[in-house]
Amino acid sequence: MTRILYIAASPRGPMSQSGKMAEAYLAARQAAQPDVTIDRLELWRADLPEFDGDKAAAKMTFFGVGDMDAPRQSAWDQVVAVANRFIKADEYVLAVPMWNGGIPYKLKHYIDIITQPGLLFGFAPDAGYSGLLRGKSARVFYTSGVYAPGAPAKYGTDHHSTYLDWWLGFIGVTEVETVRFQPSLLTADPVGDQQKALDRATALYLEQA
Repeated sequence: MTRILYIAASPRGPMSQSGKMAEAYLAARQAAQPDVTIDRLELWRADLPEFDGDKAAAKMTFFGVGDMDAPRQSAWDQVVAVANRFIKADEYVLAVPMWNGGIPYKLKHYIDIITQPGLLFGFAPDAGYSGLLRGKSARVFYTSGVYAPGAPAKYGTDHHSTYLDWWLGFIGVTEVETVRFQPSLLTADPVGDQQKALDRATALYLEQA
């Protein structure tokens, strides 16, 4: 049975444009594959632990700095609990609006919690970093109000998809499909362009099947 982790990075709920695309994809996916399991993670409602000093110290023990004492182990157990929910998914669906050229801070917070040595990546002095996830895929739905690929620099810079592309590759997720609705404010036909994006989202699974 396929398990999908849907990560909603917008606080706008049903008004989220990226969320609408992700939901269109998930509806089509579930219609074609009724036994798929969808685990929904709404980051703005999630109780995410702070990545504080104890957690940072626990992380550094993997690099030979300090010892994993009781406070650090307790902090690390919180990290592992959040990361395990991510690790056990077969596919990731991310709805990600652009905020100030990048990703919403709640998503960055989540990424900083789960992206840990021994969980999502490994490290060796001779080989450097290596992703630990295998056989997983991602579908990412991007929106922005002004920036669009190929637009003049005055409309912004993409630290949005470029960052997530890097992160997914870093942890070992190399099968990545994306759908964009950009821009959503400056487009001449916002309703038509949005419908095209929804249609692309709906067709995404069928294209891969």
